[in-house]
Amino acid sequence: MNSFSDLGLSAPILRAIKESGYEQTTPIQSRVIPTILEGKDLIGVAQTGTGKTAAFSLPLIQCLLKDEGKRKARTARSLILAPTRELVIQISDNICDYSKYLHLRSTIVFGGASEKPQIKAIIPGVDILIATPGRLLDLMSQGHIKLNEVEFLVLDEADRMLDMGFIHDIRKIIKELPKKRQTVLLSATMPKSVTTLANSILIKPVRVEVAPAATTAEKVRQYVMMVPKSRKRDLLAHVLKDTEIKRVLIFTRTKHGANRVTTFLEKQGIPSAAIHGNKSQNARQRALNDFRDGAVRALVATDVAARGIDIDSVTHVINFELPNEPDSYVHRIGRTARAGATGISYSFCDHEERTYLKDIEKNIRQSVPVFERHPYHEEGMAPAPTDSAKNGKTGGRPNRNTRNSKPGNKNRRSNSQKPYKRAKTTAGKQTVKPN
Repeated sequence: MNSFSDLGLSAPILRAIKESGYEQTTPIQSRVIPTILEGKDLIGVAQTGTGKTAAFSLPLIQCLLKDEGKRKARTARSLILAPTRELVIQISDNICDYSKYLHLRSTIVFGGASEKPQIKAIIPGVDILIATPGRLLDLMSQGHIKLNEVEFLVLDEADRMLDMGFIHDIRKIIKELPKKRQTVLLSATMPKSVTTLANSILIKPVRVEVAPAATTAEKVRQYVMMVPKSRKRDLLAHVLKDTEIKRVLIFTRTKHGANRVTTFLEKQGIPSAAIHGNKSQNARQRALNDFRDGAVRALVATDVAARGIDIDSVTHVINFELPNEPDSYVHRIGRTARAGATGISYSFCDHEERTYLKDIEKNIRQSVPVFERHPYHEEGMAPAPTDSAKNGKTGGRPNRNTRNSKPGNKNRRSNSQKPYKRAKTTAGKQTVKPN
């Protein structure tokens, strides 16, 4: 790691960084910032929580200082595309923090909110426009935004944008950009679709990869709990009796599923909120703020809505339903163990989801330990480890401590790290109580 002061950033930017509480760069920042400052196109591959936003926004701000105040009506000097409203807002907040001692103008454009204030903000022209592809195309088609002055293009979380079906919108937007520009593409994973897009829009890009694609956060302890589908809510209530689970993000596959889980938790006396695409922007932002402030203990989200949730103190992630896209698992559990902290993820797997689990393990190249010591465990449900999972991340010898491992084994964790304690046997049955 390097100090930000060694990277050639201006004094006002360094002052803002210091006030934000940062002094040392993360690995991706130390490699991406100099490359962007050199004017090169770049592909950045890194997990969530590694500092990607600062990695591209800091050098972008620095580059824009060259012609500070050079703005034309209804245009933007730089464009950042992101998949969700939440991520757009997060990026905007960070840019505002880093540029607060400068005279750069930035604004945001996304759906689910009134167009009028967004149109008003773009009229005088901006230095940085952060947008979701759909709403940006809408405003472009109405003549409110022109992209002919864009000098810098950033595609953040490109894999998720393509998963959400934005590829055609992205290509339409890129057609309106000047050919002479600097382009940066960032992604947590690099499926073929992202590679194809990158090859078509970047020129001799530098590739920066701080972790292998599809690897999971090293500081996240992962467990899978085999459970009948009909008992998942009971298991959730049981798990949340653990007082160490202070702030938990719970994932479902559908919007209705998120609502149902939230209603269930409220009936259990657990303060919770749901966040998904059917919620208004105000409701989503209110739920995020309540979660961040501790007013709610559990935030229930779908994959799309969870992009942009950047809260350092999420202690646990629970996959109430396993994702049917293996890459989504990486993004989900990456919401914990942020900013140097550790975290725990629990995945509830029913009989029908065993295929999803096998795909996930193949994708992350390791087995997820099965945690058996809960009241609803169903024997014989766990699938056999895949060949790639058997060999661990590096493809070496089989990992003896993966499938059916028990948290708290002396060869794995200290007692203080056990998710649960084994209780005394009562009436011939083993009961379990939270730590």
